[in-house]
Amino acid sequence: MHIEDGILSPLAWGSWYAVTTAFVIPGLREIQKKVKENLSYKPFLAMTGVAVFVISAMHLPVPVTGSCSHPCGTPLAAIIVGPLATAVISAIVLFFQAIFLGHGGITTIGANTFSMGIVGGISGYLSWKILCSLRSPLWLAAGVAGFVGDILTYLTSSFELALSLHGHVPLLKQWMIFFMGYGPTQLPLAIAEAAFTAAVLQVMVNRRPDLLPGIKLRQKSSREVKPNVNH
Repeated sequence: MHIEDGILSPLAWGSWYAVTTAFVIPGLREIQKKVKENLSYKPFLAMTGVAVFVISAMHLPVPVTGSCSHPCGTPLAAIIVGPLATAVISAIVLFFQAIFLGHGGITTIGANTFSMGIVGGISGYLSWKILCSLRSPLWLAAGVAGFVGDILTYLTSSFELALSLHGHVPLLKQWMIFFMGYGPTQLPLAIAEAAFTAAVLQVMVNRRPDLLPGIKLRQKSSREVKPNVNH
């Protein structure tokens, strides 16, 4: 997912910066609004950012892609702080990872943010919301969100590479070649991210439901009222 400097053409990485900016600016506005409404939101957001930094810094090289494979942490972040705020968190995380850890690059922050922070976060969040609306158990909704967000992050990263590098090879074929490079490494990581996302959310709801009022309300509303048979 961390595409390195020099892999994408200037036109490609510039375009991904522009697309990512369209999500980061509304994310910054949303964060400013929530901070004014709730002073505890800022440290909670910072804590979430640290979690994304640590989770997505687990480094596994992928031989044929010019990149490396990681869990993401952004589906979990999108559920607890929102997908737009997650886009902002991801851009900051990827900047510091590029500077201090050599993961990714400066020119590719836009592309990497789009795949991990925007596609990974939004797809995980939408999976969570859909399953919650179907009265799915919390652990299942969270697990599917983690899995879907992780896999779609790498499908998007593969697409970014294929779009810039496919040359005379058909785009779809090159896209699948890049994704098959990720696949053997990423599938077990996506399963692990599913389990991790489910476990963390379940623990948070059980021990600190005040941090997740929306999820708490959803759980309460999903309880069925038992009929009173003692007349």
